[in-house]
Amino acid sequence: MEHRNGARHAGGVGPAGPDPDARWLALLMHAAFFLLLGASLTRFLMRHPGEARTPWIIALSITLAVLYLLGPVLGSRPTPRRVAWLGVLVAVWMVLVVLAPSFAWCAVPLFYTGLRILPPRAALALVALLTAFVVAAQLRLATGFDPNLVLAPPAVAAVATAVFVHMQRQAVRQRELAARQRELIDDLLRTRRELAATERREGTLAERQRLSMEIHDTLAQGLSSQQMLLQAADRTWTADPDAARRHVRTATGIAERNLAEARRFVHDLAPADLAEGGGLEAALHALAARETAQAQGALTVRCHVEGTPHAPLPDRVQSALLRIAQGALANVREHADATAAGLTLTHLDDRVVLDIGDNGRGFTPEPGAPRATDAVRGHGLPAIRARVHQLGGTLTIESAPGEGTVLSAEIPLAPTALTTPEAPA
Repeated sequence: MEHRNGARHAGGVGPAGPDPDARWLALLMHAAFFLLLGASLTRFLMRHPGEARTPWIIALSITLAVLYLLGPVLGSRPTPRRVAWLGVLVAVWMVLVVLAPSFAWCAVPLFYTGLRILPPRAALALVALLTAFVVAAQLRLATGFDPNLVLAPPAVAAVATAVFVHMQRQAVRQRELAARQRELIDDLLRTRRELAATERREGTLAERQRLSMEIHDTLAQGLSSQQMLLQAADRTWTADPDAARRHVRTATGIAERNLAEARRFVHDLAPADLAEGGGLEAALHALAARETAQAQGALTVRCHVEGTPHAPLPDRVQSALLRIAQGALANVREHADATAAGLTLTHLDDRVVLDIGDNGRGFTPEPGAPRATDAVRGHGLPAIRARVHQLGGTLTIESAPGEGTVLSAEIPLAPTALTTPEAPA
């Protein structure tokens, strides 16, 4: 019964939205009702002009039409008020059939109305009652007994009821299938997000382990050897100066090797796109292409460069701007529901500006330092603010709900602006 009621609303509105087939069927039945009502009234007036019952027939026909038009106004739910409306509608039709049997065929649209509104058993009882009235009306019009008049109305009613019930069940199955598909898609997306988060955590742990092993096997071992050699040189500095100098020279060689290892670590920890060469512009183009490919059509990222730098940007500025672009695009991908985004790198005389814009749902930015509301957009905004602050720059966010977001990071290129010591990660 729940499935029947869920699909019985006028226009076929259910959890998945309007059912186009049910809407067209409703329009067809409405048109059929008024066509049959008009044809029945016309037939009566042509065959029975000037009779005493004619004004009553006309008044009841108008009343029946007005009552039928009130149906959509009462809503589509099977409420007591709508059931009462159906009872009055059927009662007026019965009176019309008693006065003029030619109005009997208006019962077919009433079948549909009853099946939509009433519970299954009550709807079948109403269909049986209307069919009996149709049979009685046809027998009154006939000059003699005709088996077709007795069998045809029940057959038509049975076919109409079967077709309607089948359509209802099909609509319910389609809605249930759509709901299951949405659940499966949601589960798949949630699983993909969890898998991606797990892979990121595992990658982070693996990288930490790799770095710890590298540092232990190179820098830590070298520093330990240097300490031992310098302590040995200190002990033998007076008694055996030549041995002390050998220890110092050996420690110096180890320090040189450690310095080379430290530089290699710094190079490895730099953004991979920058480490491959080509500069910041090439890295941003590569980032836009990679984000577009990973989105698989859901998001298109374009990159545009304006102006030419008078001198190569410092490595620290290039690395920070690339990280800012990566963080901003991560927010766009995860939170903005955008279909298009753009990276614009502008070289000016004394500063460089990176703009990241999207056409997503936007949000209401909070002025000043990052607040709890920044968490709505993910953890990217606090990191972006920190990177811009470390370089003495300014971060501007322009956004509004439903109007997308533009994030602008402006980094000055004056030498004093780039001497701020970098905070530890």
